[in-house]
Parts: sequence; structure tokens; C-alpha cells
Amino acid sequence: MFLIDDHILLAMVREDAPYGDQTTRSLACGKDRGHVLFRARDPMVVCAVEEAARMLELLGCAVDVACASGDRREPGDLILAAKGRADGLLTGWKVAQTLLEWASGVATAADRLVTAARAVNAEVVVACTRKAIPGTRAMSLKAVTSGGASIHRTGLSDTILLFPEHRAFDDGIGLQAQIRTLRAACPERSVVVEVTSHDEALAAAQYGADVVQLEKFTPEGVAAVVAALGPDSRARIAAAGGVNATNAAAYASSGAPVLVTSAPYYAKPCDVAVSVAAVEKCSKR
Repeated sequence: MFLIDDHILLAMVREDAPYGDQTTRSLACGKDRGHVLFRARDPMVVCAVEEAARMLELLGCAVDVACASGDRREPGDLILAAKGRADGLLTGWKVAQTLLEWASGVATAADRLVTAARAVNAEVVVACTRKAIPGTRAMSLKAVTSGGASIHRTGLSDTILLFPEHRAFDDGIGLQAQIRTLRAACPERSVVVEVTSHDEALAAAQYGADVVQLEKFTPEGVAAVVAALGPDSRARIAAAGGVNATNAAAYASSGAPVLVTSAPYYAKPCDVAVSVAAVEKCSKR
């Protein structure tokens, strides 16, 4: 469960309407009552249904949710419905729609990538990196997991990943000593080492890396590393850099058990149709 706080959702609304809705206020229709329906216009794996619903609830609307994040929707399928005062509905519907469209786009892209990879290897894991758009990480991680992907790492604080950039500051001690230092400092953690060449991959495995992350290797290059290490190697191989829905099958067939990607975060949003209707007019004074 991903917990998106109310203050974050209200901040999204406040960004759009810091002083209310000028148009609704000028028309003096805020006390009228109405309803709004959100429907899928595209086939999609939906995400952020709960957050969109809560956003409208915080604006005083009653909400009926027709599905949950991770569910599939076909064109015309209902996602959620809300009813309440016009000022609440008209203040919140566009922000809620935009959040649904963006998050569902990410979830749908993750689903396509996972589906493509598992059509070749049913056991392969697609793991999404921390490279979400800044400020969107919690919702981005919810979206990719709604699409069936796993989380590679939530940020710098939760895992050990030795990048080549870290090795630039090794003071000449070398890769083996760095791996040894990391294992001593964090004995309960797996040590992941990112490499950019075949020889570096073999060295990292030899020096005790738990996971060797192959950065921007071709599928053939990944397969060559897997073959060179052999089935008895304790090091797990992760293919990273450039993995997307068009090449996921090739990487899945390379023998790497993990495919690391950021591609879903940059997906095109899905299209969510919104209809608003009045159900009760109040007298204007």
C-alpha cells in the first residue's frame, strides 16, 4: 500500500486553485449540485483511482469508486463517479483527471513492458529505478507496481549500489577492496555493482558482488556475460539501461533474471473522459 497524505493531495488542488475557482465564483453556481463521471477512453491499466477519489472527498464530494489501481479498463468503462456541490466538483475534477491520466499512462507502460518480457521468460523480473520525475516518486512507484513491475530501489538510502561514479573516488584501493568495504559496513545488505564492460562484469562477480548490473549492454552482450559466469555463479545479473517494451523480449531471452528500467516513467498519459452534469439548481442571491 502506498500512502499519499491528504496534504499532498490538497497541495495539488491548491496549486491549481489557490484562491478558489474564479469562473465558478463569478457565475454564482457553487452551491448547485451535480455529478461527474470518469471513464476510460483508452484501454489502460488504471492507477491513482484512490488518490483522485480522496481528492474529491477532501473537496466535499461523495465518491463511488468503480475499480482499483492495477485494474484493467476498456474504452467506456467507468473508473469513478462523484457527486456534490458544483464548487467542489469544478475545483477538483481537472486535477483528479490529470493525475489519473498520468499515473495510468505509467502503469500501462509498465504492464506492456512486463508482458513483453514475460512472454519470453515467465520468471523474469522487471524492476523500475529511482529515476522518476522529481517530486513524483511515491505516485510513480505506485504506478509501476500497479502495472506489474517491481521496485529496483526507492532511493539512495535503501540499497547498496556501487556505481562507476563511486569508483572514481576509490583512492586507488580498487573494486575488490570497495566491495569488501561495503560488505563490512553493511553486512545485511546485498552489494550491487554496476559495470560497463564484459571484463568488469566478470571481475565484479569474482570479487563477491551479489548482483552485477550491466549498464547499456546489448542483449547479446548480456547473454555473453551470463554464459561466461555459468550456472554456478552466485552473482545475479541485472540488465539495465535502455530496456523498454520494444526490446524487453530480447533482454528477457538473454538469461538475465532482472531487467532494470526507467522507461515507464516517461510514458504518454492515458486518456480519461470526464463528464459533468448539474442535478440540482440552487437559487442565486
